Amino acid sequence: MRLFIAEKPSLGRAIAAALPGPMEKGPGWLRCGSGDEAVVVSWCIGHLLEPAEPGFYDPRWQRWQLADLPIFPDRWALSPRDTARTQLKVLEGLIRKAEVIVHAGDPDREGQLLVDEVILHAGAKCPVERVLINDLTPQAVARAISNPIDNRQFRHLSHSALARQRADWLFGINLTRFCTLSYRQQGEKGVYSVGRVQTPVLGLVVTRDATIANFTPRPYFRLSITCHATDAENQEPFQARWVADEAYRHHLDEEDRLLDGDTARQIAAEVEGRPGTVTEVRFRDRKEPPPLPLSLSVLQIEAGRLYQMGAKEVLDIAQNLYEKHQLITYPRSDCRYLPEGHFEQRQGVVSAIGKVATDLLEATAQADLDLRSAAWNDKKVDAHHGIIPTSRARPATRLSQGEACVYDLVSRYYLMQFSPEAIHREGRLGLTIGEHRFRASETAVFSAGWKTLEIRLREARETPDKRALPRLVKGDPVLCDTADLKERLTQPPHYFTDATLLSAMTNIARFVSDAELRKTLRDTDGLGTEATRASVLETLFRRDYLRRDGRFIKATEKGHGLIAVLPDSISQPDRTARWEMTLEQIRRGEGDPRQFLADLKSEILSFLQRPARQAGPAPVSSPAGPEAESAGSVHCPKCRSPMRQRTGKYGDFLACTRYPDCNGTRPLGEGVPTDGSSQKPVPCPHCYSPLVRREGKKGWFWGCSSYPGCRQTVDDHEGKPVLPGNLPLRKATKRH
Repeated sequence: MRLFIAEKPSLGRAIAAALPGPMEKGPGWLRCGSGDEAVVVSWCIGHLLEPAEPGFYDPRWQRWQLADLPIFPDRWALSPRDTARTQLKVLEGLIRKAEVIVHAGDPDREGQLLVDEVILHAGAKCPVERVLINDLTPQAVARAISNPIDNRQFRHLSHSALARQRADWLFGINLTRFCTLSYRQQGEKGVYSVGRVQTPVLGLVVTRDATIANFTPRPYFRLSITCHATDAENQEPFQARWVADEAYRHHLDEEDRLLDGDTARQIAAEVEGRPGTVTEVRFRDRKEPPPLPLSLSVLQIEAGRLYQMGAKEVLDIAQNLYEKHQLITYPRSDCRYLPEGHFEQRQGVVSAIGKVATDLLEATAQADLDLRSAAWNDKKVDAHHGIIPTSRARPATRLSQGEACVYDLVSRYYLMQFSPEAIHREGRLGLTIGEHRFRASETAVFSAGWKTLEIRLREARETPDKRALPRLVKGDPVLCDTADLKERLTQPPHYFTDATLLSAMTNIARFVSDAELRKTLRDTDGLGTEATRASVLETLFRRDYLRRDGRFIKATEKGHGLIAVLPDSISQPDRTARWEMTLEQIRRGEGDPRQFLADLKSEILSFLQRPARQAGPAPVSSPAGPEAESAGSVHCPKCRSPMRQRTGKYGDFLACTRYPDCNGTRPLGEGVPTDGSSQKPVPCPHCYSPLVRREGKKGWFWGCSSYPGCRQTVDDHEGKPVLPGNLPLRKATKRH
């Protein structure tokens, strides 16, 4: 039996449709053909397996305790997803019967891994072939399945995906538990999750909030002049703006705005009423081709900008249009190009748009189906193609307002592909008056073309085109009639919205200073993937890191606090770029995934053992340094920072090294030897505060120094505490 394993049911159905009939349907599979020539097609539903939980490897890891960190499994294991157990059993049974398996996952890193891990989990012994399908048209599918490749050629791609999966697990599990437990020791509640993607996104919002909060407006001056040509034919007045010169660099800000009022007034006085010359002339008609069809991120950004929809809301609506109504193609796509074979379907798609979105009926009638935009390009299509309408002319039920808006957007971008280019009429004149340079410009839409399909916000619609300039030539004389000087204030950046934050995640490279890392991020999907960005934002809201203030997104106090205590290597997007560089080397067979994970483990260890930042989570290990050593590495009962011995009104005592920000104290002797011995304090097995030897009715015992906050006690044996697992005395108990 020949078994095809597709990544998802829709691809499985497309493969079955391209195989010879008859077709028989079964639970989770399709059988095509008959007799010895029969072929079975089955599918995954995304990842059927996921990395096992920490408790699977060690029962101790099921509980969150600082003493058990770091969590580094010796051997990795996968567990079936609860929602996919049925389909996994179907595939396991089919794999045992298969003589040849054909891997039909998406042609990307995750698509390779999610089918490979099922084949490995089922213990397949037969040969495995690979087909690459990124176009679901019958001709393209038939062409792909007729040219299988040995799956072993893609093992490095699978290794790259597996390394990414395990790295995210190690990074998220260890740092989330560390931060959460450290904050709990300070009396905080909730989960302080840390992730390779979500934490840099939070860092973007925190940085933007801080920039706005700390912004101090500065005055700047904008100088413009009204002038006219002094020849007889072109005396119509026009305006020009002063162009910053290097001679005034010390009076300019980073955006070349003039900050000095006296200098601005001096320039105005030097040019007003003075003659000058045209030194630059440029007039042209610029053609602008239509934008490409939508990817999920662009759809989310546009729907957020136009309709104030959240990223998750747009994804849910698009998924509904795809699955329930079958009106658009697969929505979780990061590609904006279309397979060339889809060009033949344009008549049916355009006709369907006019029937579903009646507001676009006139636009469908005006579509020039002989035009072929740059969108149709097989070489640019990845695992999925751009989101476009299907040829289905009727929804399953009446569309909601949100569904209608999203379908309308998708349809408009498709119809733009059959609209002429927009033509902009642009002009520029450069002037020199005395020692100063000025520039005049004009912009106007000469022919709207595809722009008639654009949805423009009201404020954008009211912006007038710049007035046409007189057609002068280089060397023409001009005269400055008046100089107009306006004082304005610099403005802070805007708070993030759903649209602008998604745009920042997609174009994260602009937030990275390192040129090489910036290039790497431009070549990748940015922070997160098309399918995960919405869920990342939802997680940040659910974990109380972000909050909504009207249409703006702001960080909460909890979010600001977490970013303040994390090193830049965790809170900035550079890590994603470095990982992608390494994962790409692994994909090419030039990198070692084991070394990648070993380096990450070392980095995690160094973070867990680092000294705490001001007001940050406490380190797992004993702090280093002379102040810590002077107090025997005792931790402050309030903030878990090191303590040191001080002399006060009533004698010596232990004080927090963060005083006056923290006023935590302990009596001298709580966990600190007073006899000059080098014995280190023993931490409480429950809360890790130092244990103190005390005498009770039944003799000596050791109790937590944080009593009554912690009532943990352990037995005493020859002046030393006996912790759980140490013989011969009984287990630790809690006093009540």
